[in-house]
Amino acid sequence: MSESNLIGFRVSRAGPLALLQDAGRFGVRHLGVTQGGPADLHAWAWANRLTGNAWGAAALEITFGGLELVAEQDLTIALTGANLGTRHNQKTAPMWRTLAISAGDTLTFGTPVNGLRAYLSVAGGFCGDTVLGSAACVVREQLGGFDGQGTTLQEGDTLAVNRTATTPASQVAPDSEQRDYRQAPILELLPGAQIATFTGKSLFEAFNAEWQVDQRADRMGVRLTGPRLQCSIGSLVSEGISLGAVQVPPDGQPIALLNDRQTIGGYPRLGNLTPLAASRLAQCLPGQTVRLRAAGIDSALRQHRQFLAAFR
Repeated sequence: MSESNLIGFRVSRAGPLALLQDAGRFGVRHLGVTQGGPADLHAWAWANRLTGNAWGAAALEITFGGLELVAEQDLTIALTGANLGTRHNQKTAPMWRTLAISAGDTLTFGTPVNGLRAYLSVAGGFCGDTVLGSAACVVREQLGGFDGQGTTLQEGDTLAVNRTATTPASQVAPDSEQRDYRQAPILELLPGAQIATFTGKSLFEAFNAEWQVDQRADRMGVRLTGPRLQCSIGSLVSEGISLGAVQVPPDGQPIALLNDRQTIGGYPRLGNLTPLAASRLAQCLPGQTVRLRAAGIDSALRQHRQFLAAFR
């Protein structure tokens, strides 16, 4: 550990999936390496903003809960994203705001109450081994994370944080930014190159029917169940796959691809979720209902640029 770093937390109980995520790993897809990064870009960005970190600082993504951390130092933190029944020293931990904790304090993440993935940031940012320009943890590729090997947190692990010379001022995210993930979202989708190969009935159903989030959902992608979409082509020559791409395999049930997706794919695509729509989908529990709404490239770009401008 560098002299400029210190031990921030010790893992007293490991949950099913807690991963270190910075902004992601870019410029390496030609090597077959995916981007990683936060599944919910919105919540991750707010966690870092509340603790005064620059864009790209590494935060902890906690899926499903079950994690318990003990602070080894006095720290300034923020919790955003899903409400996982988090408790600070056995009291309900405040979310979407800056929080000062002391050495010896405990943070306990229970089970999902509202959403699926919580984000924990610390002033100065967590430390991780940079691999191909990023500390983003991708378990399948064994890259990034606290050890550079893409491993999930284990009991007894210690989490290093960067020293920070100043304590960020107390902040609270605006109410409009504190998401209620229990609400059925409408996900904006940019129609894709193969959209004309789907039948008219399928296109009507795609954007008017309700879709259910399937049990088969992880950081690679989320399967949606509903009407069977029919396409005149069964497969394509494999081509690059972007974040939020919605592929339709032969069974007609769409799959929205997320951060840990493969880099190429050969199924026809209905289109592409916007980054914020993909983030919102990543917070949906199995069984939740979602709808798709067609969006234009100009409005989608404008929305995303406005989002980024607020954090950079």
